[in-house]
Amino acid sequence: QVQLVESGGGLVQPGGSLRLSCAASGGYFSIYVMGWYRQAPGKQRELVASISTGGTSNYADSVKGRFTISRDNAKNTVYLQMNSLKVEDTAVYYCNAYRGIYYWGQGTQVTVSS
Repeated sequence: QVQLVESGGGLVQPGGSLRLSCAASGGYFSIYVMGWYRQAPGKQRELVASISTGGTSNYADSVKGRFTISRDNAKNTVYLQMNSLKVEDTAVYYCNAYRGIYYWGQGTQVTVSS
């Protein structure tokens, strides 16, 4: 059983940056594919970025060139660096771990507003 705890959300102005962190416990972190999803009000949850056990990353088209996912297996943590934030990035961001079964964090709110 993997437990995931996100942190780093908050309020930021358009064009600003935030770094989300997700600390994992209860499992062998390095064997899980890790991902960040987000869900805006009235919309479905969508994949933002994922990173494989080998470090290969994938991004949604809407965040390519602005967001960077990374993982530190020694710290059991995955990060999402978000730059050039837009109002439409406003959502609850969820950390996800996958290895046959999906595990989810509780989410962290990101609000981009002037």
